[in-house]
Amino acid sequence: MLLFTCRANPILGDFVRQVYWSRYEGGYTEISNEDARAFVERGIDDGKTARRWSETTIRRVSGYLTGCCADYGLLERGIRKSRRIVPFRISPSVAAYLAYELHFAGVGDNALLSHEDWQVFGLARDDVLEEIKRLSLQGLLIVQAASDVVRISWKHPHMEALCDVLAQS
Repeated sequence: MLLFTCRANPILGDFVRQVYWSRYEGGYTEISNEDARAFVERGIDDGKTARRWSETTIRRVSGYLTGCCADYGLLERGIRKSRRIVPFRISPSVAAYLAYELHFAGVGDNALLSHEDWQVFGLARDDVLEEIKRLSLQGLLIVQAASDVVRISWKHPHMEALCDVLAQS
C-alpha cells in the first residue's frame, strides 16, 4: 500500500525517497514536521506547485507526510512534532509483486532493476538485484546476472498466478 500511496501522491513518494531514506542512511534517529515543512517549502520554491500554498496548507501537508510515514511503519506512531525513524525493509512478497508488476507493465529486465519504485523501499540497483536473487532462491523466478546484464525468466504468466502463489506461502 505504501507504493500505491506514493504513486497516487507524488509528494509523499518524493519525501520518502529524498528525506526519509537520506536521513535513514545518514544515521539520523528522527524526522520532524519541521523537516517535512522544509521539504514542502523547497518544492514550492522550486516551482513544483502551480502557485504558492497558504501557510495552513503547508502545515497540513507537512503533517500528512510524517503521518503517512508513521502509518506505513517508517516512523514511530503517535501525534508528535518529531518522530523516531523505524528500521524498514521490503518484504519478499512485496518485492515479488513489484518485480512482476513492472515486468507485466513492459519494463525490461535491466531497466526493472533501476526503476524509481524501488527507491520507495530504499533500494538501489544492486540492492534490487540481491532481492531478485532471493526471489530466485524461493522459486518465484529465475535470474541470470553477469556484469551489468541481467536476464530474468518469469515463472508466472500473470499477476493472478503470482498472487495465488504468494497467498499460499
